[in-house]
Amino acid sequence: MRMRWENLPQPLRADMETYLGAVVKAESRAIGPARCVTARLLHESGAGTWLKACPADHPAAWLYERERQAGRILPIVVPAPRMPWSSADHGWIALAHTYLDGSPADLSPGSPDVPEVLATVARLGDLLTPCPPGVPPLSGYITRMLAKAYAMLDDDNALPKGDRAMYRAALDGLDVAGLEGDTMLHYEMHTGAFRMVGRSVFVLDWGFACQGAAWFDAVMFTPWLISAGHTPQQAENSLMDMREWRSAPGDLVTGVAALWTLFRLYKAVYGPESARAGYQSEARAGYTWLKYRLA
Repeated sequence: MRMRWENLPQPLRADMETYLGAVVKAESRAIGPARCVTARLLHESGAGTWLKACPADHPAAWLYERERQAGRILPIVVPAPRMPWSSADHGWIALAHTYLDGSPADLSPGSPDVPEVLATVARLGDLLTPCPPGVPPLSGYITRMLAKAYAMLDDDNALPKGDRAMYRAALDGLDVAGLEGDTMLHYEMHTGAFRMVGRSVFVLDWGFACQGAAWFDAVMFTPWLISAGHTPQQAENSLMDMREWRSAPGDLVTGVAALWTLFRLYKAVYGPESARAGYQSEARAGYTWLKYRLA
């Protein structure tokens, strides 16, 4: 069931309007989990808000709460939409960000957005080191991804025998301790996480924010460049000016490439049916990257 602004508890709406001003128009969007609300709100002041809200008992509530906590501690210098109001009251987790009237970044080869996005990814390492307090460690996400990766590898019918050997060899070089660090990471730098407003880049969706090695976000961004049409060589070459990328140990990069790909293969089999084709496409990009690194 898709929820709308009007379906939120009246006390929750009143709390938000008391702080941000009366809502004169609400445009609900059919994105996000079922039973949750995503809406663009227009206030009587003329200001716009991007609202995300989730029932506190929803399976995705932890992700909304993580994003709410990240929004409260992100340094003001980070190019991200501000979160002037949030709430964990009335049985809901709700976040109101300043609405950015822009467009998703185009990461395809030759796009003028690519250098701007790369420069933004590079800046984040400096802006978010040291890590603000209260951010969960990257190792928690990696442990869960590894469980799904090995579930695929242990299934004799899930992957060709040669691919299983390739993935296992790559994962053998992934020392989780080597991913530790003192940088706040975005973790999920997919194409939709970057919004262009003029020539400025803003980074959205900080629900997976975690603490780890400064180079990790640059590495995790690589397969998204490949998904957008870059060859693995082009993708890696485009990152060479980035200090964080150059500091990444090669065996850990290869291990992350294998882990990223196996996780998407797992989701392509066991994830929501409507999203499986997308995960499969992403896994093909990751597979191409891994084969390039092992060549």
